[in-house]
Amino acid sequence: MFPLRVGHGYDVHALEEGLLLRIGGVDIPHTHGFVAHSDGDVLIHALCDALLGAAALGDIGLHFPDTAGEWKGIDSRILLRKVVALLAEKGFAVGNVDCTVIAQAPKLRPYIDSMRATLAEDMGIAVDAVSVKATTTERLGFTGRKEGIAAEAVVMIAKVEK
Repeated sequence: MFPLRVGHGYDVHALEEGLLLRIGGVDIPHTHGFVAHSDGDVLIHALCDALLGAAALGDIGLHFPDTAGEWKGIDSRILLRKVVALLAEKGFAVGNVDCTVIAQAPKLRPYIDSMRATLAEDMGIAVDAVSVKATTTERLGFTGRKEGIAAEAVVMIAKVEK
């Protein structure tokens, strides 16, 4: 078996006025927040999907279905820690992650360093192994119209000797 694996994840949530906006585990002051079963953290959801995919363990919906009351309103950081623990049980360690948030608003640059530190802490890896970037779609599509926010994540994990 090849010891390195790559995974990709994608998530999107609609925005609604007056709701919490949490991205990468960081609460961001904004007029709109995510419509979701959990806290709707698109960055962490994409990251969980990428990690699970790299280990061929399904996706976030398989492990934390939105039909289960126990996940209602949950902080997605808890889900990320559970995913990392599951990978460790299967003999995998997180190498690095590269994430992109696609949002017309709000501007995310002031929060990127906090997101990186939070994600690194939850995954038990160095902050320099966590990349978070933000971009717009130049006002095109649902993100450009500020109807929702999307995120993508790419990860590398390694099979570790026990």
